[in-house]
Amino acid sequence: MPNTKLSGNDVANTHEETTSEVNAHESSHLTGSHQNNQAQTKQWQRLSPIAILFFAMSFIQGLFGQLIYIAPALIIGYKQITENPTLWLPIVITLLTVLAISAVLKFYYFQYRLSKNTIEIRAGVFKKSHTNLPFSRIQNVKLEQPIYYRLTGYACLQLDTAGSSKQEVKIAALPLAFAEALKKEILAQHEKHNNEDCSDDKKPLASTLSTHDTNLTSAQQETLLNTRSVKDLIIHGVTSNRIWIFLGASAPFFDNAYAFINEKLSNYGINLAAAFDLNTHSWLEVGLYALTITFLMMFALTLFSILGSVMTFYGYTLSKVGDKYIRRSGLFTKHEVTMRLSRLQMIIQKQDWLDMVLKRINLKFEQSGAKLYGASTQALNNKIMVPSITPEQSLQLINEVYPENNLSTVNFTAISKHFLVRYLAYMLLPLFAFCQSTLLYTAQYELAASLIVPFVFIGFLIVMRWYRWGYASDEHFIYVRKGYVGVDYYCFPIYKVQQTTLKQSIMMEKSQLATTRFILAAGVITIPYLSQNAAYQLLNKTLIQVESSDKSWM
Repeated sequence: MPNTKLSGNDVANTHEETTSEVNAHESSHLTGSHQNNQAQTKQWQRLSPIAILFFAMSFIQGLFGQLIYIAPALIIGYKQITENPTLWLPIVITLLTVLAISAVLKFYYFQYRLSKNTIEIRAGVFKKSHTNLPFSRIQNVKLEQPIYYRLTGYACLQLDTAGSSKQEVKIAALPLAFAEALKKEILAQHEKHNNEDCSDDKKPLASTLSTHDTNLTSAQQETLLNTRSVKDLIIHGVTSNRIWIFLGASAPFFDNAYAFINEKLSNYGINLAAAFDLNTHSWLEVGLYALTITFLMMFALTLFSILGSVMTFYGYTLSKVGDKYIRRSGLFTKHEVTMRLSRLQMIIQKQDWLDMVLKRINLKFEQSGAKLYGASTQALNNKIMVPSITPEQSLQLINEVYPENNLSTVNFTAISKHFLVRYLAYMLLPLFAFCQSTLLYTAQYELAASLIVPFVFIGFLIVMRWYRWGYASDEHFIYVRKGYVGVDYYCFPIYKVQQTTLKQSIMMEKSQLATTRFILAAGVITIPYLSQNAAYQLLNKTLIQVESSDKSWM
């Protein structure tokens, strides 16, 4: 058990002795140890030995993340490895040895200490690092409980600083009660900094911790805003497009997968090559076989997507305490993400085509330093997202966060039709004409005919892209709509904008058009092909409000 005493300064006054003893008792209850109040902050603390397991799992995750780089070597050497299975033995032994040594060394060299509302971290085996992070700089706090920590009562604490796009500090294997109390203290520092005098900084950290815990419990009760059932998560898995990402990542292994499946089916008397032989089967039969196999593959991939959705969002709750929003979810690894309202940069309402059919919406709350695009499980775990909610639930949550928004009633202005002229007349049609003329000249008539369908489909997507793209604004917000078959809505307060740009090509300038970009702490929003006057009016309105507003962007 790590020594996690939270005393900050010696207690000097005799009349405070009783209070000091109570605070010391509360701190020792969190840490599991009873020690002196003196000089604790000067002592570096080690993690619990169970942190070795966390570092080992991190090593394995990093190794899997590098598979894309070693995949070609594995594919090339697959036959040799299968013919000589003993080649795996030294590789496995080497990896296990490196894994064990790396995990133990990372655990040994990781130390932390708390003092005067500051957390310090020393880490690194070969490349040493020393992080000094005041609580006042921490903007986002996340608790994470892998399954092996849930069984032992430990948690990982992740701390993000203002505007950071990656985690700053992650402390593994803290006692759960201590991690939760420390999280509350960190979040309370912002309110304390804004509402109280700096004299409280002179109190022992244990004292301020217990005081803020009491205040949060008595004055700010947690309000439940939304939950997700297993049915909702299944719908999210079905509508999620992560199966296409899986297909793309699996492309290098298609040949080996086909050979493996063909071999297994041959054992049951099924010959795929014969089933697709046009010499013995008609086009209709081959088409039906292909359609059947496609549906079976899609069904299997959809099951994987549903499994991923349930694992990520099981037990989902979104709640509110004061100005803080808390998302909890996870089947095996339990995640808890806390976001202050001031850190929220924009809301995104996303609907793919299947979401539109089922009347479901994925609602995202984008924070400072967040990436607008990212479909990895880790990215989903680190942000506040409400999966597969109804339009009514989405509107309720949006109004909870931005009471003055008009997203549901605002009228969007479409971008210029010059967007179609550029991508259809100047790009797609010349390319189509060149390909067709080349194929017809070389007498490849069947290939020329087959190219018509993909070109028509691309043209359809370009038209839908233009049709979906629109913008609007009111006194407080800018709204952007875009998509292809599905539709996404972006809503952000004008005062959150940190930078604006206006771009014009020579052709756009002649047509009195411009493209605007709004840069926020959460990313960049682009509106192309506006009329030049509308672009200048929108940018001037934004800059005037940003300059005159006394609100902080975070």
